[in-house]
Amino acid sequence: MSRWLWFLGRILLLLKVAASVNFLHHRYEELVQALYDVKGSCPYITRLYSIGRSVQGRHLYVLEFSDYPGVHEPMEPEFKYVANMHGNEVLGRELLIQLAEFLCEEYRHGNQRITQLIHETRIHLMPSMNPDGYEVAASQHQQSLRDLMGRTNANGIDLNRNFPDLNTIMYHNDKHGGLNHHLPLPDNWRNQVEPETLAVIEWLKSYNFVLSANLHGGAVVANYPYDKAHEQRTRGVWHPTSSPTPDDNLFKKLSKGYSYAHGWMHRGTNCGDFFPDGITNGASWYSLSKGMQDFNYLFTNCFEITLELSCNKFPPQQELEFEWLANREALVAYIEEVHHGIKGMVTDDNNNKVAGAVISVEGIGHDITSGEQGDYFRLLLPGTYTVTASANGYQPQTERVVVGPAGPTVVHFQLKQETLDNHPVPKTSDKGHANKALHKKVVPRATRREMPR
Repeated sequence: MSRWLWFLGRILLLLKVAASVNFLHHRYEELVQALYDVKGSCPYITRLYSIGRSVQGRHLYVLEFSDYPGVHEPMEPEFKYVANMHGNEVLGRELLIQLAEFLCEEYRHGNQRITQLIHETRIHLMPSMNPDGYEVAASQHQQSLRDLMGRTNANGIDLNRNFPDLNTIMYHNDKHGGLNHHLPLPDNWRNQVEPETLAVIEWLKSYNFVLSANLHGGAVVANYPYDKAHEQRTRGVWHPTSSPTPDDNLFKKLSKGYSYAHGWMHRGTNCGDFFPDGITNGASWYSLSKGMQDFNYLFTNCFEITLELSCNKFPPQQELEFEWLANREALVAYIEEVHHGIKGMVTDDNNNKVAGAVISVEGIGHDITSGEQGDYFRLLLPGTYTVTASANGYQPQTERVVVGPAGPTVVHFQLKQETLDNHPVPKTSDKGHANKALHKKVVPRATRREMPR
């Protein structure tokens, strides 16, 4: 009863929803048409592109929203939503179609909040990472079979168990020393992943994403990293145990932000489960290896959570509007979370952009790096931090930074090049040895720990 009262209350507060919105399940051709329709309605703030193809040749489409679509504007963060990774978990797919139509229509109608969001954020929406699996699920005539069929891709592979396992490397580095970010991929990784996974990895390498969410179904909870546990065995039995990242408090805040903006996720009692505040550490729920969420955090600058959005993996069509109203505010509010923490430019003495500079926050064992244009984005909770920027060939620079609750704090770093005065060349007749000694002096701390390995 309370859910229906909530629903009626939200109806009274609704902004006008465009007449073009159809609360239907979209097969592949209909999905493509819906994306092209949005692009046609809002051509100046959208771009439709494909990051690759599925096993069966279907495009993995992404719809971008920006005031300069196709262009990364320095100091403007990149955000992404990915849905339908499991082909039979379809609500996220439909929600992203609705979100795309909503952003377009509200922008056209002058909604100040949406206009500001699109002007200050580059938003990427991928409604389906597994279009082949979706077609299998959608072709089932019985509802029970739709919930069971189509989870995997056309090769029978679970895409959320198909990313390179960087957690094992990270847990080793935690214990023995080594990189805490941008971990290297195994030499043969391309031979171990599916076409859809490969396309996403290349996508992640091409864009400096800052924040993301992966939309699933089968539960109602916001799940945050790590998904893979430091597994503990008791008398031969594996037991779930929490596996927090160095950014655990931040991930909890991001997850609660979605949960409490959602219609009922925050209540925690959904689908027969109980999750306090409607959130959970992934590993404390159950351990998952080679997942996309952990991969984002360990391989890129992107912080990603997983949103389980419905008890039914393939909800009946008549429930789609109800689910959209429950998720709409949360979907928008979560994008706005990308505008917190600190951001800035890393340049040298001549104002040249420094790409790949390491941004370290004292007390948080996870670094991020500046992008190709020298801009960086580091999500942080409100507080006071000691932040250091370092790069090969430059003297590190440290700043004391205060982060507030509203909007990012802008902190620029201008790095001075190392000189022979900073690091004198050792007196030796072997120029090669001298060069090696000089090189060791200027390697950033995180990279230097990796070298013995």
